[in-house]
Amino acid sequence: MNKEQLLAEFEDLLRTMPPRNELNHFAEHVLSWRGRARSLVEAWELLKTVPFDSAFAQIDAGGARDFDIGYKRLVSLIHEGRFALRSQTVGPIAIVANQGAVFDYFDEMRKIIEGARSDVFFVDRYLDAEFVARYLPHVATGTHVRLMARDKIAALLPAVKAFVGQHGTEIEVREAPNFHDRFVFIDRSACYHSGGSFKDGPRKSPISLYQVTDAFAATSKTYEDMWSSATVHL
Repeated sequence: MNKEQLLAEFEDLLRTMPPRNELNHFAEHVLSWRGRARSLVEAWELLKTVPFDSAFAQIDAGGARDFDIGYKRLVSLIHEGRFALRSQTVGPIAIVANQGAVFDYFDEMRKIIEGARSDVFFVDRYLDAEFVARYLPHVATGTHVRLMARDKIAALLPAVKAFVGQHGTEIEVREAPNFHDRFVFIDRSACYHSGGSFKDGPRKSPISLYQVTDAFAATSKTYEDMWSSATVHL
């Protein structure tokens, strides 16, 4: 298996990952996924099987805290493999959507969101009800959602409450001043910048969508700090 094929397998591994609350069950589909995951990690980098096995040891230990730590370590490890293989093959995600290419932009965003398994953090001052309808249905079951917004809070909150009431997704909404850029952070291990609001995409003008790599740690810290001090709405 070459690196391009292995990358495709890692991306499918994230898409097909069992729901969080099933990962320590011993149903056939869970055991099958676990076996496939270990085989792919071994094919990527043999030494990474040690933290992989350690993560599952914590997941299977029985305690809620151990499970949470093990789960986050597992998700982070799979993302690490995916990003390492992507950097060695096709490179980080970077697209420019021409004006009117709304589907291309939203479809790329859908793929990014569907890869999340523990945490999705959107930063966009214009998040509203339309954003909720377009993006949140693509968030995997059991994934925690965080929304940091500002200008459209009054329209955003009723839509979020209705979505939570129907789907049971864990969603937090906070409001912060003095931010303008648009980011989505995936599982605290990847970050993507959008040149325009997520809800509008390239409706009015061309925009870029690219993965932040070298500046990821600094960008993540900046917005995590902002989130910590933001006004809590939900």
